[in-house]
Amino acid sequence: MESIGVLMACPMNSYLEQQLENRFKLFRFWTVPDKSSFLASHKDSVQAVVGNAFAGADAKLIEALPKLEIVASFSVGLDKIDLAKCKEKGIRVTNTPDVLTEDVADLAIGLMLAVLRKLCESDRFVRSGKWKRGQYVLTTKFTGKRVGIIGLGRIGMAIATRAEAFSCHISYYSRTEKPEIKYKYYPSVVELAANCDILVVACALTTETHHIINREVIDALGPKGVLINIGRGPHVDEPELVSALVEHRLGGAGLDVFEHEPEVPEELFGLDNVVLLPHVGSGTVETRQAMADLVIGNLEAHFLKKPLLTPVV
Repeated sequence: MESIGVLMACPMNSYLEQQLENRFKLFRFWTVPDKSSFLASHKDSVQAVVGNAFAGADAKLIEALPKLEIVASFSVGLDKIDLAKCKEKGIRVTNTPDVLTEDVADLAIGLMLAVLRKLCESDRFVRSGKWKRGQYVLTTKFTGKRVGIIGLGRIGMAIATRAEAFSCHISYYSRTEKPEIKYKYYPSVVELAANCDILVVACALTTETHHIINREVIDALGPKGVLINIGRGPHVDEPELVSALVEHRLGGAGLDVFEHEPEVPEELFGLDNVVLLPHVGSGTVETRQAMADLVIGNLEAHFLKKPLLTPVV
C-alpha cells in the first residue's frame, strides 16, 4: 500500500500521522504553501483523504482529486465533509463512532460540575491567595438537577446515563420521539429548554441544527439555566450566547466548542460563570489512539477490498 497517496488535511495526532506514513504515501496538506499547484500536480496520486472536526473534504477538494476513493474522518462528526458530493462521485466515507463516546460524555458531566460548582474559579481563588482573606462564595448543587439533552444518540445516551447516577431528571429533544426511551420527550428545543436546568447540545451539526441554540432557546433556559455544548460550535448563535451571559439572562455555560475555532469571543474571558475548553471532548491518549486505529483500519479495509469498519457513505 506504500504507493497509495493519502492526503492528511491538517495536524491531528502524531500516532495517526506515523501510522499513515508507515503504510501509505502520506501528503501533509497543511505544509503545502501553494495548495492549488499541489492539487494540480498530485491529482492522480491522492486516493484517500483523512480529515477531522477542523478540516475535511469539501466539494472543491473532491473535484480537484479525480482519483479520490475514500474520505476517512478522524472524528465522529461529518460536517467538514461534503457527503452529497461523495455520494455523487461514489467516494466512500468513514468516521470514528463509539470509541469516543465515553470520553465526550465524561467531559459533558465534568463541564456541568465545573460550571455549577465553579471549580475553575475556585482553583484560581486558592492560587491567587484570596482564600487567606476570606471564604469562597457558595455555589450550586448538581445532584437532582433537570438535564435536557438535544440529540439522544450514542453520546446523548451516555450523558443521560451518567447524569442519572447523580439523580438528575432527564428529558430530551430529537427529530422524532424514541418510544423505547423512558425519558420525557419535548417536541421542540424551546420547550425542552423551558423545562430543564441544564441544556446539553449533543446532536450532529446539520443545516437543520445550525444555530439550534438561538435567543428564544436561551431566554427559555433563563437566568438560572446552564448551557453545555460538546457538539459543534455552530450549533450555537455565539453573539446571542455572549450577550445573554454578559447581561445575566443566562446563568452559565460550559463550552468545549466554538463557532469560529480557535477564535473565542474575548467577552467570555472575564466571566466567572463560563468554563472554556479547546475542543478536547475526545482528547485522551487512549481514545485518540483508538480513533487513529479505526481510521487506519478503514483505509486498509477499503484498499484490500474488504468491508469498511464504520461506513457512512
